[in-house]
Amino acid sequence: MSFGLIIILVVSFGYISNWLNWRYLNYKFTHFMYYIGAFVHECSHAILCILTGARIQEFSVFSSQPHVLHSKSKLPLIGNFLISSAPIFGGLCFLYIINHVLLADHFSIATLTGQWSDLYIGPLDLLTQMKPWEWQMWVVVILFLNIGAMIGPSIQDIKNVWIIVILAFFIQSPILIQLGLIALSLILVNIVIQLICISGLKLYSLLRT
Repeated sequence: MSFGLIIILVVSFGYISNWLNWRYLNYKFTHFMYYIGAFVHECSHAILCILTGARIQEFSVFSSQPHVLHSKSKLPLIGNFLISSAPIFGGLCFLYIINHVLLADHFSIATLTGQWSDLYIGPLDLLTQMKPWEWQMWVVVILFLNIGAMIGPSIQDIKNVWIIVILAFFIQSPILIQLGLIALSLILVNIVIQLICISGLKLYSLLRT
C-alpha cells in the first residue's frame, strides 16, 4: 500500500464523513463541531505555509467554505504538497495532545504495517476500546463528529498538488504510511459513529410516530 493511495482514501472517506454530517446530522451542535475541525484543518495549512515560506493572503474558518489562501511555497513542489497534506499531520497531532493530556493516554492505536487488513484492524481495535460507561469514550465520540473536516485534505487541496499525489503512489515510507493509516482508521471510526447516531435518530423518529 502506497502513501498516495492512502491520501486518496483519506480524502474520499473524509468527504463521505462530512456528507453524512450535512445530510443526516444537520444540527447546530454538529455545525459547531465541524468548525472546530475546520479550525484545526486550516491552522495546519497556515502553519505549514509559514514553515515553507508561503505568504498567507487570507485565513477564513467561520464561513461556508473555510479556507486559507496563500502564495506559492518557497520550496518547489514539495512545499505545496506539505501545505496541502498538512491537515493529516496537524489533525493527528491535535488528537494526540487531547489523548495524552486530557485523557491520560486512555486510547491507543494498533501497530499498522501497511497491509489491506489494516483497514479493519485499526478501526476495530479503537472501537473495542470504547466503553459507554467511561467518560473518555464520550469525549472521543464528540470529537470524532468532526474528524472528516479536521484530518481529511479537501478535494481542492489534492487538485492543487495532483502531480505530487501521483508521485506519492510510489512512496513506500513506513512512517508516512503508518501515519496515513492512523488518520484513515480514525475517519472510518468516525463514519461508524455517525451511522450509529443516524440509526438511533431514525429509530427514535419511528417510535414517536
